[in-house]
Amino acid sequence: MTRYAMVIDLRRCVGCQTCTAACKTANATPPGVQWRHVLDIESGEFPDVRRSFVPMACMHCANPPCEEVCPTTATKKRADGLVTIDYDICIGCGNCIMACPYEARSVVHEVCYAYGDQPMASEVAGFDPARLGVATKCTFCKDRIDQASRTGQVPGRDPEVTPACVNACISGAMHFGDIADADSNVSQLLTQTEHFRMHEELDTDPSVYYVWNRK
Repeated sequence: MTRYAMVIDLRRCVGCQTCTAACKTANATPPGVQWRHVLDIESGEFPDVRRSFVPMACMHCANPPCEEVCPTTATKKRADGLVTIDYDICIGCGNCIMACPYEARSVVHEVCYAYGDQPMASEVAGFDPARLGVATKCTFCKDRIDQASRTGQVPGRDPEVTPACVNACISGAMHFGDIADADSNVSQLLTQTEHFRMHEELDTDPSVYYVWNRK
């Protein structure tokens, strides 16, 4: 059975925030809302200091704690591993925001624009009234993935059906594909590297893997 996953090579991430910008452009999120962002982490002590960049977003967990606390069943886990939100039945209670250990969700209650009261053309084009007053988050660009089932294209291989952040990554740090397929790009990368997942100890079984070294 298909399970889509993202693999991020921390050895290659340069902290440019291009994935953040690509996500905002693709999804027209309002000011202050970032479905994807990059942590900038300093470690060590002078003179042995290291700077690391860690892209973060919804982890599309196999055991999503956000789903367990949703009183209306608006949050669902799809058969292909994507965790989705049904805006039609979400009541914006915020339970899922508190339950998410990755701080990946947010709620916006009123329309706001980047520059004053007048929207830019991109904000007009991307405005979705269904996203007001409800929980929102990274969707792995599910509309693109759904398109793949109609066109026969492969997410992670064909740009048209691959998440915008992966397409935009200038250093080739981000990869996407079907982790249940042993021959997929993400499966092959994981067999060749040492990697971890964020907060695995919480038994959320996240679908985002971080590569940190060769095997």
